[in-house]
Amino acid sequence: MKDIKTICKEIRCDLVKCIAHLGVGHIGGCLSLVDALAVLYFEEMNVDPANPKMEGRDRLVCSKGHAGPAVYATLANKGYFPKEELLTLNQSGTNLPSHCDMNRTVGIDMTTGSLGQGFSCAAGVALGSKLREDGATIYTIIGDGESQEGQIWEAAMFAAHQKLDNLVGLTDYNKLQIDGTVSQVNELADLGAKWAAFGWNVIDVKDGNDPAEIKAAVQAAKANRGSGKPTMIILNTVKGKGVSFIEALGAANHNTTMNAEECARAIAEIMGE
Repeated sequence: MKDIKTICKEIRCDLVKCIAHLGVGHIGGCLSLVDALAVLYFEEMNVDPANPKMEGRDRLVCSKGHAGPAVYATLANKGYFPKEELLTLNQSGTNLPSHCDMNRTVGIDMTTGSLGQGFSCAAGVALGSKLREDGATIYTIIGDGESQEGQIWEAAMFAAHQKLDNLVGLTDYNKLQIDGTVSQVNELADLGAKWAAFGWNVIDVKDGNDPAEIKAAVQAAKANRGSGKPTMIILNTVKGKGVSFIEALGAANHNTTMNAEECARAIAEIMGE
């Protein structure tokens, strides 16, 4: 099996290619999530691409639904569907719409897009899994800008009240959102303290783009099962991670254009050429 850093590079390259083929996309917040998605799907989650509806499988709900292309690139590399399909991203008749859609994409466990709602769905999925006693772990990814939504905190209360220790959240804490920095738009202050105050087990990952740190955090979250507390992993990430000229755009990389020349530059940088 390929090592996890190689897998991350391949996912990043496929992600860049599909967004460049379309010409525009949510490249920044997709690149920041690649490492976490690679660790989940290739090292930690109990899933089977040959049986995507397998009973008792672990599930991922990407509540920050505009990061769908990063999930698609990960699923394609895992073998859920051919990589060639990535080039149909957000085009007419595609099975890969801009935001995740469980009715159109093999391997997607929940339709998301309206920020905050996917997180509530994940809590519901976790409750259902617990009632069924199927042993699954439910993972959900939220954004830091998304964390300004009131629905996030309603679901946080619900999950703690229901003792959903089979629910593992991951916050893509890249400190940037569509209109600027998170601190400028609506400061989250001590995010870890907030989650702890809502009754969650909190794990802070200093380098949220380091697969080894992410893996250790996920394993610690799974070891927390039986505590009666859901876990929130705060990933301190870099928006646009892996492509310097995308990183340099700052908040402007939330949704930006990418042409063939920029795609080639990005891939060369990702691969270290």
